[in-house]
Amino acid sequence: ELPPKTEILNTIELGKAQTDLYETIRAAMDKRVREAIAVNGLDRSQIVVLDALLKLRQVCCHPRLLKQESAQNVEESAKTAFLMDELLPELIEEGRRILIFSQFTEMLALIEARLKKDGTKFVKLTGSTKDRETPIREFQTGNVPVFLISLKAGGSGLNLTAADTVIHYDPWWNPAAEAQASDRAHRIGQTKPVFVHKLICEGTIEERIVKMQQKKAALVEGLLSGRADKLQLTQSDIQALFAVD
Repeated sequence: ELPPKTEILNTIELGKAQTDLYETIRAAMDKRVREAIAVNGLDRSQIVVLDALLKLRQVCCHPRLLKQESAQNVEESAKTAFLMDELLPELIEEGRRILIFSQFTEMLALIEARLKKDGTKFVKLTGSTKDRETPIREFQTGNVPVFLISLKAGGSGLNLTAADTVIHYDPWWNPAAEAQASDRAHRIGQTKPVFVHKLICEGTIEERIVKMQQKKAALVEGLLSGRADKLQLTQSDIQALFAVD
């Protein structure tokens, strides 16, 4: 029998600059999506919807992920600050072994830069990692406390039982895929209880998708995969995703 797995939802409040940026992007995307639907209908506007959702997700992770000037001027990311200044130091001090998952390789690069600056040892696995065995071995043998992993590269197939803590930096919106990633640690061979942290920005698209996740598994899969043919959004879904709190 496997040790217990405990999920912890960490809700993070955005700071003023990030909130203002989020609201600017949200209003612009809401307008763009409405206009696209008015002209082309809902079914033929799915690509526009996905792009709009992507931008909002990026603002939540870190404004620097957005390739536009207004975002580049916002230095702060509440989520990155929470991870790097609060959660991670505490976990490392407790001697935890940590997997950090993100869908965005650019986000992992930002976390990597901060880990280097802080002098924290880590390994990384993304789609462009040629030698997968070395980082896995380094982590499994206890040489490093932190393993950065991109969703596509390491969401399945890895055996990382040295980890006792999993952090989902951004919500995957597909509970099955998220659980599969968590099970890199929570699997046969694991002897310690596993803690799974999910970082969610309050009052944003992330919170809305997590709520929607419970209702519509198929819709969530479409949002996650970024495939328009799998996206079955209704008008009320769109309103729920882009509405003001």
